[in-house]
Amino acid sequence: MNDQLPKKDLASELARERNRQAADRTLMAWIRTTLSLIGFGFAIANFRAVLLNAGLVSNPRDHANVALAFGLSFIGLGVLGLVAAALQHWNILQHIKKNDFEYTGFRPLVFIMAILLVIIGIFAFVAVTVY
Repeated sequence: MNDQLPKKDLASELARERNRQAADRTLMAWIRTTLSLIGFGFAIANFRAVLLNAGLVSNPRDHANVALAFGLSFIGLGVLGLVAAALQHWNILQHIKKNDFEYTGFRPLVFIMAILLVIIGIFAFVAVTVY
């Protein structure tokens, strides 16, 4: 009776480790990106208070609310992106652990974030041209 565990292939284990490290680097890039979005949104939302306190806005309901909505949209996108990136990272790690690894293809997180940024950009363009 042989009580020894089956010997693992060193090349496969090193490839798994490289893939895990790549997933970690990708998550760190998402963290940096989403924190930038959150910080940028916070700065824009606070710009609303600067406009109001300086008296640069004649009707606070018009321009100041646009800045607030624009800032909150960046903050929301940053938080949503961070949650989605963390979930995607967890799924990738679980996928790497499996012995029967199979490439699953397209991961739409970057595409979804790009589409949402386009929508925010269109909103900003309309807001700037209307007000």
